Amino acid sequence: MSSDRGYAPESTLEKAYDADLFRELYPYIRPHVKAIILAAFLALLLTATNLGMPYITKVAVDRYIVPVSRQEDPGATPRADGFPTESDRRLTLDISEPEAAAVVARYPDKFEVRERSAEISVSDIQRLSEAEIRALRMNDLTGVGLAAAAFLILTLIEFGLNFSQVIVMEIAGQRIMHDLRMQLFRHIQSLSLSFFNRTPVARLVTRATNDIQNMHEFFTSIIVFVFRDLFLLLGITGMMLAIHWQLSLVCFAVIPFVFFAAFFFSRIARTVFRTLRIKTAEINARFSETIAGISVIQMFGEEENNARDFEKLNQEFYQAGIKQIHIFAVFMPLIELFSTVSLALVIYYGGRGVIGDDISLGILVAFISYMRMFFRPIRDLAEKYNILQNAMSSAERILLIMNTHETLDQSREPRRLEPPMNFESLSFENVGLSYIEGEPVLRGITLSIEKGETLAVVGPTGSGKTSLIHLILRLYDPTSGEIRINGKAIQEWSTSALRAKMALVPQDPFLFSESIRDNILLGDPGISQKDFDRMIEAANLMPLIRRLPEGLNTRFSEGGGSVSSGERQLVAIARALARNPDLILLDEATSYIDSETELKIQEALSNLMRGRTAVVVAHRLSTARHADRIIVVKKGRIIESGTHESLMALGKFYYRLNRLHHSVDAQEIPPR
Repeated sequence: MSSDRGYAPESTLEKAYDADLFRELYPYIRPHVKAIILAAFLALLLTATNLGMPYITKVAVDRYIVPVSRQEDPGATPRADGFPTESDRRLTLDISEPEAAAVVARYPDKFEVRERSAEISVSDIQRLSEAEIRALRMNDLTGVGLAAAAFLILTLIEFGLNFSQVIVMEIAGQRIMHDLRMQLFRHIQSLSLSFFNRTPVARLVTRATNDIQNMHEFFTSIIVFVFRDLFLLLGITGMMLAIHWQLSLVCFAVIPFVFFAAFFFSRIARTVFRTLRIKTAEINARFSETIAGISVIQMFGEEENNARDFEKLNQEFYQAGIKQIHIFAVFMPLIELFSTVSLALVIYYGGRGVIGDDISLGILVAFISYMRMFFRPIRDLAEKYNILQNAMSSAERILLIMNTHETLDQSREPRRLEPPMNFESLSFENVGLSYIEGEPVLRGITLSIEKGETLAVVGPTGSGKTSLIHLILRLYDPTSGEIRINGKAIQEWSTSALRAKMALVPQDPFLFSESIRDNILLGDPGISQKDFDRMIEAANLMPLIRRLPEGLNTRFSEGGGSVSSGERQLVAIARALARNPDLILLDEATSYIDSETELKIQEALSNLMRGRTAVVVAHRLSTARHADRIIVVKKGRIIESGTHESLMALGKFYYRLNRLHHSVDAQEIPPR
């Protein structure tokens, strides 16, 4: 069994830049811009709270915990390393409280008193008792308490803002995905049959499910962080430069390497995720094809061959997944390495500054916090990079379908509502049709059908009989020539109005996984119960309805597989009756059924066609013999036309078809 049995691999896309993808996605985002702006505003407030926490720490350390200053003694011998001694480092204390003033008065030789403050060396204050130190630093303890309270308040505000932002973006993301899925669904429904002829169903299912879900994760997991992380990066940079720009430049020395690594790995990751999306769709298509053809596979013993074909696809998906793991196994530790290097630079240069009394301890503590915060959004991006790239690959695939415009030409259709069409005549004028360029299916078809006439179309398999039905329904437009209804080109009629006056009974009707009633009415509630019962009787459906446990409310399995082919045709006839059409199209409606069921269907078809125009594609010639006119199609051309009797008398191709399919009484066969 061939490995490409009815199977269409995914196409490989050219490089699409993220900016281009965002630009194409914007129309789907635009209705929800207000929610995104609100989320951005919340992210800005959230950034302010995040930036305030390290700064509160700095203030608490420098003003309340270690309010150290340096006093230069002109007579002192400087240390060889240039760093201050412990005696050079002094604490500035607030002595506005009586208890603190009493301690200062008790040790006049240790304090240098100013108006409302006093200074003491770090070595001297360590010699005081615990109670005296507490009395001296009561205001500092109060300040530390206030700093802790401010820290707690900011934490609660951060929680509230973070919760609000996530909720806003989750709701916006869900709505965007809802709208995108609906637009994709509507767009797929609008495409012509030629698109579906070459596109596997499972591929489209993958676009509407897996790929849309990837986009949902993008909008809810990525955009939620983009605004916050962008503001946070800019805010941290501004705060660090404002506090100590020299130390900031040292810390930012590793940033170019971070951006280079992110750019390098993004190029590799995009290719890998494209491959993953391609292989996912191909696996779905293969699996869907296997389930649909399982009876053939089992009957011919092809399980092992089919499994080998699937294993090849699965192995390709596995290898792409391993490559993805290798990429992130290098990228994420590399980001951690840059974070550690940056933190080491802060500790080394900041620590030397503190020891040299060029930088306060609070600045060092704040810088350590800011650098940890600085790499958090970068780390978040690294952790969510697979979601981002996966989403971009899915967006490419979704937009590939959304940008496919294989639809019927509607430029000639009326732009205003017209009165309902009443069928009078149908004509083909030198019509040709090609599904694939250069391979015509119909050639030079010329015929006409008048109101109330029954036209039968016969011919060997592959002669183009069903293609005629497709053209009348305007599922395809002719490649050449013109089709006219009531004397007007078929393209000038509204497609919906045109099809509302037609009903098709195909050779293998498709039934939805709904009740019998829903499959007949197809959502049209405008039929009275009396008319509905009459249609059921006319379609010979009552025996089936009585046999089923829930009658008309019995739900069919997928495709109507729970009932026979003949019973599906009876439901299709009832469906056609429900439309009350002017033109009936029958596509080999009795080709796959037994004689007893054929009699029921023939009776139902007679009820359906009574007083209506009909085009009958007939495989069994017994269906065609009672038509007003028969056309014989061979290799896409009409080779004979006439009544049953005249064609039999002609003794050509139709005559030979009858000899092959029926045992005709010798008196009916004219001498040759």
